[in-house]
Amino acid sequence: MPHYAAPIRDMRFLLHEVFGAEDFLASLEMPEELSAELMDAIVEEAARICEDLLAPLNQPGDQQGCRFDDGKVLAPEGFRQAYRTFTDGGWGALTGDPAYGGQGMPKMLAVLFEEMLFASNSSFALYPILTSGAAMALGLHGSDELKKRFLPKLYSGRWSGTMCLTEAHAGTDLGIMKTRAVARDDQSYSLTGSKIFITGGDHDLSDNIIHFVLARLPDSPPGARGISLFLVPRLQVDEAGEVQGENGVSCGSIEHKMGIRGSATCVINFDNATGYLIGEEHQGLACMFTMMNYERLSMGLQGIGLADLSYQVARDYALERIQGRSPAGPENPDQIADAIIVHPDVRRMLLTMRANILAGRALALFAATRLDIAKFGRDDDARQEAQQLVELLTPIVKAYCTDRGFEDCVTGQQVLGGHGYIQEWGQEQAVRDARIAQIYEGTNGIQALDLMGRKTVRCDGAHFRVLAAEVSSFLERHRSIATLQPQFSAIQQACDDLAALTDRIIEKSRHDPAEVGAASYGYLEAMGIFLYGFMWGRIMVTAVTGPQQADSFGGEYRDGLLQVGRFYFARIMPRYRSVIEAIDSGADCLMALKPGQF
Repeated sequence: MPHYAAPIRDMRFLLHEVFGAEDFLASLEMPEELSAELMDAIVEEAARICEDLLAPLNQPGDQQGCRFDDGKVLAPEGFRQAYRTFTDGGWGALTGDPAYGGQGMPKMLAVLFEEMLFASNSSFALYPILTSGAAMALGLHGSDELKKRFLPKLYSGRWSGTMCLTEAHAGTDLGIMKTRAVARDDQSYSLTGSKIFITGGDHDLSDNIIHFVLARLPDSPPGARGISLFLVPRLQVDEAGEVQGENGVSCGSIEHKMGIRGSATCVINFDNATGYLIGEEHQGLACMFTMMNYERLSMGLQGIGLADLSYQVARDYALERIQGRSPAGPENPDQIADAIIVHPDVRRMLLTMRANILAGRALALFAATRLDIAKFGRDDDARQEAQQLVELLTPIVKAYCTDRGFEDCVTGQQVLGGHGYIQEWGQEQAVRDARIAQIYEGTNGIQALDLMGRKTVRCDGAHFRVLAAEVSSFLERHRSIATLQPQFSAIQQACDDLAALTDRIIEKSRHDPAEVGAASYGYLEAMGIFLYGFMWGRIMVTAVTGPQQADSFGGEYRDGLLQVGRFYFARIMPRYRSVIEAIDSGADCLMALKPGQF
């Protein structure tokens, strides 16, 4: 069984040194002042929970999976006890509204915690993370009465939450869904319909499950404009927040999946179930996107966390497994062979993994800082710019981080060779668990369309210009660091190339709408490569300018970061150019083939 060790040193370096968390958070209107010591204590305790409580359940939970017994779903053995320990520790309330029992912690801390959750046990992680997203949607869009009735139980973990969008005939195209809601005289609604692929739709971990359901009212306009959002508890809840009995909600079946087998993926049926409107009628999709965007950032963290788990196994294996000799001659002449870490191609694989993981974690933290500014910032203009960056970064974190996360898990499997293909080392489970992150909460192709269409073409490149200004400001502040000029030049050139590409796509889309979809995935890929380079620029600046001996991140650690960063700029950063060249070939080569010719 693989052993997961939370990367606390790397996380603390990014949190305190690269992003200056204590000063940054002090500049915001936070509910309480957060010292570096308190932040470290939260990260360290979260690491302990993940390493000691959740990681030991990861492989057994995958092997046993969820069970569907007499209409009820049972989580793998040990999950119920772990869930109770987890919620009793207050971890489900970390970022919640203090007015209803939450702790009001910043997103900066939440992203580190969620990464550890996914790395240690992705199946378990989905239960509390879906609940946090549901609580966020309720907190932003629900009535005061509904918040008072439901939020404290959601934060406590006694009740859990789900997101019910997909129907058998309606996946991405939510406008054709059939689930119906009919108003009653008591301001509640009766919901009837069926949803599929519902993560955590039924289980035995919590006392009640609160479903957030998209449905249509009888007079709703056609398409996505006619969708409303409803809160539908599995068990009826009275005005005092007490469970009253069945509510016409049932689980029809559970899916048998490639991965995340300890997470229940359900068909949920609603038969005249009582629900309550969240937000305004016909505005459900906008309300649900609050939850979906939260989950999309979380999926990026799933990719990063599982990649880190795979990296740890691969690194330790490469340091111990002896095969062949170093190209320069025996490193350990007293042994019959050298450890495979001496071989250039093994180093290529490990360096690629580490470069992606550190940059992905930094990008998630960067997005989190903008979320925190948007929520707690003191200046209106700063909050608006932060929100623009959040909108731009969300599909990139979701898609690019999960693409790299899956590839890194496959790479980690490759380092182990045949041992990576068998269950014992855990690499094959990491590959299977990482694969879903590219699919759910909107496939990565949909994320690319969102980035290219809504977040770029539709706003005439305004969001990208905010990012470009941030990059230029960073480079200007640090232009005196002579040793990093090659990396700075690469970042600036990539930024300029992407700015020009953005303008070209916007112009071409005016004449051919297919250009948006034709460019979308490549554009997201190029943006991801560029942003990882920007994050490495920030990491390398901190490694160069910080203390080299007298701190907990000594010279050897900082030098290691610089070496990984140089690898990124030499071997990975240049790839964006070939992606741009492919994008510039246009839509014709994609659209020319007739359907019958495929």
